[in-house]
Amino acid sequence: MKILIGLIISAMTLGISSQVVAQTEVEIEWVKPEKYRDVRSSNESRKRFRENTFEHINEYMNKLALALPDNNKLLIKVSDLDLAGRVLPASFIGLGTGGADVRVVKSIDIPRINFSYQLLDSSGQVLQEAEVELKDMSFLDRSKHSFRNEALRYEKNMLKRWFNQEFDSQIAQKSVNEEPVNS
Repeated sequence: MKILIGLIISAMTLGISSQVVAQTEVEIEWVKPEKYRDVRSSNESRKRFRENTFEHINEYMNKLALALPDNNKLLIKVSDLDLAGRVLPASFIGLGTGGADVRVVKSIDIPRINFSYQLLDSSGQVLQEAEVELKDMSFLDRSKHSFRNEALRYEKNMLKRWFNQEFDSQIAQKSVNEEPVNS
């Protein structure tokens, strides 16, 4: 019985491992991040905030890439990032002189990201590539309930809209390939 359970667990692990290996891989290169327009924290060190911001975006892009056909690779080179809102000293908005800085989000401080990308197939052939300058001038009007309590919700919403439009044919292809065949 113990051997059977061990075999079942091994088979499940191998199945999960092969699924993970088959998924589209995303690599993001952050080019000269110290020059980006606005990746400022309101309450932690700039370096740590920048690293956390990049990690959130990287994780989110990997999540989006699950919709692409397996064994592809998405290479992204980010050249600029401007988060929604702007960071102001607490004293500027009436919170006194001892408080931390505050990110104030208004419609004039839109999220932006500039990057180039390449979508490669399993053999390394370029399927699609482009230079992208994303900005969302209606980001406050598009506030989604699914992103309400998430860090970088405006940026994630902007990236999701771009991703679904940019890769609609690949997403459709994967959906067709994964549909079960009825006998």
